[in-house]
Amino acid sequence: MCATPSLWYYLPCALHEPAFNMALDEALLRAAPALGRPVLRFYGWSAPAATFGFFQKMADLERATPLRPLIRRPTGGGLVPHDADWTYSLAVPPSEAWYHLRAAQSYQRMHQWIQGALQRLGIATELAPQRREELPGQCFAGYEQFDLLRHGRKIAGAAQRRTREGLLIQGSLQPPPRGLARGDWENAMLAHAAEHWQVRWEELKLPPALLEAAQQLAATKYGCAAYNARR
Repeated sequence: MCATPSLWYYLPCALHEPAFNMALDEALLRAAPALGRPVLRFYGWSAPAATFGFFQKMADLERATPLRPLIRRPTGGGLVPHDADWTYSLAVPPSEAWYHLRAAQSYQRMHQWIQGALQRLGIATELAPQRREELPGQCFAGYEQFDLLRHGRKIAGAAQRRTREGLLIQGSLQPPPRGLARGDWENAMLAHAAEHWQVRWEELKLPPALLEAAQQLAATKYGCAAYNARR
């Protein structure tokens, strides 16, 4: 993807409340032009939750999962449970070539990246050649083209949102392969990009203004029942 070395940021895994997880991803998207580099963020959940796509109706999903809270994502896609998954996001500024890919190409590239990382750890996967929908609206009940499969079952899916400020990809790996440590997978993600795309990684220290923006979004948007149930 990159002909010359490129500097990217990463955020190591940390546990946060569900509303803050969605808020920080949106804050990273908004800050993408100022940061000037892609940001790969790994994160976990301080409590079980479920997220659903920006355009979905919360009322249609309340019976589909017992997990609470239900939080509307800034990206599209379907219902995703977060109780034992490995979650990540990628925020890409408009100055990067990835931003200009078509949605299907971007989706494919993200899962090829995860596929390559897992291959480094001796875990074979494949990209879904076509769509197979079993339960409408639930991301891990069927699969879309270019989702990541293992033994014919979806283990990685993602959703995207493109704005003038950048491209946000939110994804989940579930269930994580048995016997694999999360830290090993995260290191493999960084190593794959470094080897194949000449990415040089730097840990991002969140600017106070960005952190404050995320906290405000959590309090006034993603943590508000009225927002999550607005459709």
